[in-house]
Amino acid sequence: MTAALALLYKLLPLYITVALGWLAGRYLEASGRHIAGIMLYIVTPSVVFSGVMAAPLSPSVILLPFIVFLICSAIGLALLWLARRLLHDGSASIIPLSVGTGNTGYFGIPVALLLFGEQGLALYIVCMLGTTLFENSVGFYLAARGRYGIRDALVRVARLPSVYAFLLAVVLNLSGIGIPQVLVPLFDNLRGAYSILGMMIIGMGILSFRGLAGNIRFTGLAFSGKFLVWPLVALGLWWLDASVLGIYDTAVHQAIFLISITPIAANTVVIATLLDTAPRQAAGTALLSTLFALVFIPVMVAVVMP
Repeated sequence: MTAALALLYKLLPLYITVALGWLAGRYLEASGRHIAGIMLYIVTPSVVFSGVMAAPLSPSVILLPFIVFLICSAIGLALLWLARRLLHDGSASIIPLSVGTGNTGYFGIPVALLLFGEQGLALYIVCMLGTTLFENSVGFYLAARGRYGIRDALVRVARLPSVYAFLLAVVLNLSGIGIPQVLVPLFDNLRGAYSILGMMIIGMGILSFRGLAGNIRFTGLAFSGKFLVWPLVALGLWWLDASVLGIYDTAVHQAIFLISITPIAANTVVIATLLDTAPRQAAGTALLSTLFALVFIPVMVAVVMP
């Protein structure tokens, strides 16, 4: 109970930030669409780059983002197949982003720091990059396909800088080149902006509480994929590796499991807003998942990682 209360206390600023975003959208007419572009094309690539540059890379560690990426893609495609048969309001293309990834950055990083400490946080960030790769490649493509043709969707994916930031950081890190000391404060500030602006976008996307309900089928699919399918897959891989393969240690298993139980990603709202594809539905469901995670994460951590 003490650990759960400590975690709840740690997450409180995130919910205050969502509320501030709602106030900004409601009374200041702040535009989440403009901030979404800044997040996707400037802030997120900067956070990806600095995170990879700071990580201790080895072949097995470098493989982790791609393992997480494959899990995200498999879950996203499976739920998209189901969503296309159940949703007929144009929101099905947002389901892969809703279920495949998670709020691993804005929400997950504070939780990982609380649970794992500084050393475990670095490993978590490397795993987390797999969700970022998914968001900025397969996830974005599938979301864009709901509004654009194949060629236009691929062009939009090719313009996303986060994948290039990841690859550049891997090359520089393995070459022994670090971030110049004079630029370290800049990347620290961008990491702070990443968390604050990301959570505020969720609040801005909900200008009325009607968005919290929306299409019940969409919300049900999103919650099933995010809070049932993803954790079961993570636990299955944990058992397989611990019992048969023996490639990674418990710290890696716990990092991937934490990724699996994070709420729907704020970047889902960012992309839905940018593409103008069911942004209010995405924002409402993301907020509900964030509220649900307030209870879900402490319970799952207490059960699986006592």
